[in-house]
Amino acid sequence: MRLPKLLTATAVALALAAPAAAQTAPDLERSAANVKAHVEFLASDLLQGRETGSPGYDIAANYVASQFALLGLKPAGDKGSYFQQVPMVAFRAADKGEFVVRAKDGSASPLAFGEEVLLGRNAGAADHKVSAPLVFAGYGVVAPEKKHDDYKGLNAKGKIVVVLSGGPPGFQTEERAYYGNARTKRMAAAKAGAVGVIFLSTPKDELRRPFAEGARSWQAWAMTWRKPDGTAFDVAPGTPGLGSISVKGAEKLFAGAPKTFAQVIAEADKPKGVVPRFPLATAMDVTLRTEMKVIQSANVAGLLEGSDPKLKDEVIVLSAHLDHIGITPPLNGDEINNGALDNAGGIATTLEVARAFQESGQKPKRSLLFLAVTAEEKGLLGAEYFARNPTVAGPMVANVNLDMPILTYDFLDVVAFGAERSSLGPAVQRAAQRMGVSLSADPMPEEGLFTRSDHFRFVEVGVPSTFLMTGFQNGGEAKFRGFLKDCYHKPCDDLGQGIDYAAGAKFARINYEIARELADADQRPLWNKGDFFAGKFAPKQTIAD
Repeated sequence: MRLPKLLTATAVALALAAPAAAQTAPDLERSAANVKAHVEFLASDLLQGRETGSPGYDIAANYVASQFALLGLKPAGDKGSYFQQVPMVAFRAADKGEFVVRAKDGSASPLAFGEEVLLGRNAGAADHKVSAPLVFAGYGVVAPEKKHDDYKGLNAKGKIVVVLSGGPPGFQTEERAYYGNARTKRMAAAKAGAVGVIFLSTPKDELRRPFAEGARSWQAWAMTWRKPDGTAFDVAPGTPGLGSISVKGAEKLFAGAPKTFAQVIAEADKPKGVVPRFPLATAMDVTLRTEMKVIQSANVAGLLEGSDPKLKDEVIVLSAHLDHIGITPPLNGDEINNGALDNAGGIATTLEVARAFQESGQKPKRSLLFLAVTAEEKGLLGAEYFARNPTVAGPMVANVNLDMPILTYDFLDVVAFGAERSSLGPAVQRAAQRMGVSLSADPMPEEGLFTRSDHFRFVEVGVPSTFLMTGFQNGGEAKFRGFLKDCYHKPCDDLGQGIDYAAGAKFARINYEIARELADADQRPLWNKGDFFAGKFAPKQTIAD
């Protein structure tokens, strides 16, 4: 991070905010004005979409650090600063690569970029070539607790494994999302001895997002963090994700196979979703050429120390991601992805929660860590680095994460993804009730959102966590789905969306109530006994009896 060069940006940030007079409860009108000021700065063109590792992101990080200082939060980063430096390597395709399907008779069928194939990314080597037979492994899922093993009886050693996107339909939705994640599938493939993974898009995927749209960002930088020895962190370095294949391209892979791709999809779409698995009659030659660069970005951390001598060492983490996707090829003449809702709104909410605590006149019993993380858009990297390398000494006992609240309507309910898996659920319920807001169940269980934002990296180190968003009542569903369809990860996620800053103030107040509930409770949050993710990741002492 180029902090010394950004003193002017810090000065601008300091000038934008002035300490407010202390009060017992936040003034919602003033809070709305604060949310507006934060969002307008963070989503301005000056920051160029806050791409991780860019000057625009660094300006945003300095802005948040200045706000933490104004709020009286203690620096909780490296070396007495607000910044935890995250060493990373960025990598992207140097060209469109080569994917050639070879039949048993030796005939070759190249796959057309953007129409039939999109490139995977490999941080391990600038040039990567692999030629190997193909084997179809269904969903590519190994779930012992469900007695499901897509590799049972299948020889994948030395092969390129071909897998469907998603996971078995009979799995609980969040558990299916965990097993359906490309990272989890690569680990399973590596354990089976595969030399690479190809991911197949399905007709349902095509309806949700046309395959060709992925070509728009094919040269976007992917990232991972660097280990102490300087090498790139990768869960399965010998088994890279080689690429994604469209429905049209999949038909070439399945030429001469025991079942056609259409037949496989028909089986996958049945309620039990038992997908046949078999060696394919084809092989594939893949050539990937990768451009790499070493970069550094920073998480921003500020601590409000607890007041209770026994409880203050326990830390509640309130997180939101500060980065967005930067500059991409223009849409309607605009190339800057400002990220107003995703996630300037979440950062603004987090800052308002900190202000509410400082102005409440009552310090929390447990300590609160306000954490703005980098590289969420690159695979939850900043959160993962912090969760594995925390800058706080005490145990992290809960994480409440804010990502992309849709603040364009007066919401009447909130959704707390994953809260029902731990004692966070009742705490969120009580906090929402105090604000006259209802707590709704996950309205989109098929999306598996519990596994898809920064809080999940805390789950993976055993911390009870939840991800809060505005709900679907009072027109919220139309607002949410409309945003996903029209402006998610596009330049129109800007200040012209009709943002309701009063809704932002209301959302901040609810998050204050949740944090207060957790910080002052007699007992730390605990996972529910028998919970799937607790069984995967949590130490025994964090699980309820």
